[in-house]
Amino acid sequence: MTTDAPPGRRPRGRPGHDREAVLRTAIELFNRRGFDATSVSDLAAELGVTKSAVYHHFVSKEALLAAALDEALEGLSAAVEAAAVASDGQRSIVRLRTAVEAAVRILATHLPAVTLLLRVRGNSDVERSAMERRRHIDDRLSALVRQAAAEGDLRADVEPDVISRLVFGMVNSLTDWYRPGGPLDDAALAATVSGVLFDGLKPRDPAAGT
Repeated sequence: MTTDAPPGRRPRGRPGHDREAVLRTAIELFNRRGFDATSVSDLAAELGVTKSAVYHHFVSKEALLAAALDEALEGLSAAVEAAAVASDGQRSIVRLRTAVEAAVRILATHLPAVTLLLRVRGNSDVERSAMERRRHIDDRLSALVRQAAAEGDLRADVEPDVISRLVFGMVNSLTDWYRPGGPLDDAALAATVSGVLFDGLKPRDPAAGT
């Protein structure tokens, strides 16, 4: 007995797009229309397939959202966690800078998913879980800022909480203007953001008046 489909016919149940294509299109629609305003029917129409073809890959619209938010969060979590728990004797400022540069590269590489993450407002269990994971990342970075300040590697005239907000604000603002394919690739972007942030946050030399 063979399960091969006859030539020229698509095997029953096989969708017209793979899982990755479905997810990319869903993220684009969620960003453009809003998650609540986008239906599985809208997604199917955008892809030119039936709703069952979408459900072949994802059991629900919420499952699509969860996959999109996981894409944004997993890399960020791994980068920040690695910096937070490093035990190789590196100063906190080095680990903080490394974490920020990694976060910028991840944002640039996964810009649509990170944009979606920054727009969630806790309207569902999936969104609330993502927001909690994001808060954990923010807390880890804030702890590194406080450690770096305590070690004397950040400006003493700026409160650590303000520095944290400046770091988060600059990194998150990239979703508003950065577009892949421009003059800055992800590595150059990370170096530029890091340089502007941390050169400006270096401790001042009272003797030099700076």
